[in-house]
Amino acid sequence: MFGRIHALLIKELLAILRDRKSRFILIVPPLVQLLVFSFAATQEVNNLTLAVLNLDRGRPAWQLEQRFSAASPFRRIIRLQHPSQVAATLEGQQALAVLWIPADFSVNLATGRPARAGFLLDGRRTNAAQIVQGYARRIMTELALEDSRRQPAVALEVRHWFNPNLEFRWFTVPSLVCILTTLIGLLVTGLSVAREREMGTFDQLLVAPLHPLEILAGKALPALLVGVAEGSLIVLAAVLLLGVPFNGSVLLLYGSMTVFLAAIIGVGLFISSLSMTQQQAVLGAFLFMVPAVILSGYASPIENMPDWLQSLTLANPLRYFMIIVRGLFLKELPAARVWSQTWPMGVIALVTLSAATWLFRRRLA
Repeated sequence: MFGRIHALLIKELLAILRDRKSRFILIVPPLVQLLVFSFAATQEVNNLTLAVLNLDRGRPAWQLEQRFSAASPFRRIIRLQHPSQVAATLEGQQALAVLWIPADFSVNLATGRPARAGFLLDGRRTNAAQIVQGYARRIMTELALEDSRRQPAVALEVRHWFNPNLEFRWFTVPSLVCILTTLIGLLVTGLSVAREREMGTFDQLLVAPLHPLEILAGKALPALLVGVAEGSLIVLAAVLLLGVPFNGSVLLLYGSMTVFLAAIIGVGLFISSLSMTQQQAVLGAFLFMVPAVILSGYASPIENMPDWLQSLTLANPLRYFMIIVRGLFLKELPAARVWSQTWPMGVIALVTLSAATWLFRRRLA
């Protein structure tokens, strides 16, 4: 039996590696996507435009304007001359925010009365607006403390563990390692059986002295090897090219990656058994890929999802692998914590591989 599986394994690997297009698809696009998404898929707020309407020529108003102009998110300042320009500036998306300093700001501040300034934000960019609002509140708090000439009784010193400089790339790149490994595992297995049917070699495979389980094993093992190799390539690119630190255990990474790929390969074989053409297999892979990424905690925390949707994420292997990879990159995740996220992936792998086996044998009947 092992000799037949080995022969099928060699045949599958040669079919993948001898094809120039397959080699290109397996190597170039994942690296390009890793590099592009590492810089593009970010929630950092930089290079924004601030519009300033300063109707007060006093020194406090000038100081407030300078503090906002020097804030790190703003790279361009537009100075407005009349209140009628405010609406047009926001509607035309010429600026994310408008600082409106009324004419009595300095007078009110000097006489001890409440000095108010307006800060209008473009609510169409929710995430950026919320972050900039936090900057604005901090600036106003610092200005109020300096004006009252009082030092706060308690000084808060902030230290960021695991990501001292809050580099958003350190969060994005480990997540992309998981997503791109998922994509490769799905495509390699999703196209395997469909490619045999499309090329007309599936019937030859059926008349060969192979049990259906041997055929599935011969399809799954090459995908596992290719997936681990691709995952290694992506991890090396993340560490060597993008400078993301890897602080965990390499052994734990490969152990969890193997279990994760087994779960993904089961899904890919299930899709491939359903598909008659490679185009259908690709569409089926992306039909699984999109909700899997959304429910993995990459775009938004799972804790923020409704309870019924959080329960649905328990069947998503990408959720567990995302926690493992992030933990191994940014901190030395202990083996017990890795195991607590690995065994659910093992259960999912058992279910998906069993479902793929059942469907494959049924389609042969």
